[in-house]
Amino acid sequence: MTENRSSRLFKGINTNTIRFMKKYLAEFVGTFWLVLGGCGSAALSAAFPEVGIGLLGVSFAFGLTVLTIAYSLGHISGAHLNPAVSVGLWLGGRFSAKDLFPYIISQILGGIAAAAVLQIIVTGNGSLIGDFAANGYGDHSPGKYGLSAALVTEFVMTFMFLIVILGATDRKSAPGFAGLAIGLALTLIHLISIPVTNTSVNPARSISQAIFVGGWALEQLWLFIVAPIAGAALAAVVYKIMNADD
Repeated sequence: MTENRSSRLFKGINTNTIRFMKKYLAEFVGTFWLVLGGCGSAALSAAFPEVGIGLLGVSFAFGLTVLTIAYSLGHISGAHLNPAVSVGLWLGGRFSAKDLFPYIISQILGGIAAAAVLQIIVTGNGSLIGDFAANGYGDHSPGKYGLSAALVTEFVMTFMFLIVILGATDRKSAPGFAGLAIGLALTLIHLISIPVTNTSVNPARSISQAIFVGGWALEQLWLFIVAPIAGAALAAVVYKIMNADD
């Protein structure tokens, strides 16, 4: 009897552990794809002579990574792919606190793994790593926008991103369209803000590129962690107010 109880307990713990690991792995793979697809398009294809995809192409690349992962892995982990999204969903009551830190770690590691792959590819023809699609302001902003513009941009864009995510995934919303709305929202965000900061709205994306660029990218990284998380936190509060029962 004792052995049977112990076996059942062990089996239950093992099953739960496997379930949690699947979610974390999905976040790792999903964020890997976001950084590989989005930053890869910026670093490799955006300015390719004569046939480069430009800012429009990079914007769609980021949106497509989120859209494709939302519909392929969203049923496993929810496809956050972004520490700011996880924080916003947690504050909005959509996400368990116990999963918050493991999700963030999985996202950051997935981003770093993708950046490592990109570093090998980008330098494969003898080119230098360059700015590696890292986020920046001032001299490191594509349009030379200053600190205040970058701060406002990242805060507001992440705020709106979370409003879309919270609304599109609400149980009252039309089922089956959340991934499309979220992917298109990220595309629009990039269309607006690439000239200002190279668009972050995602600390994992910013951390992954800054680690390989070093120097100025690491010095300015704080903004691309603080502003997106603050914007996501405010969005959670505002959405709760808007969605409160009358």
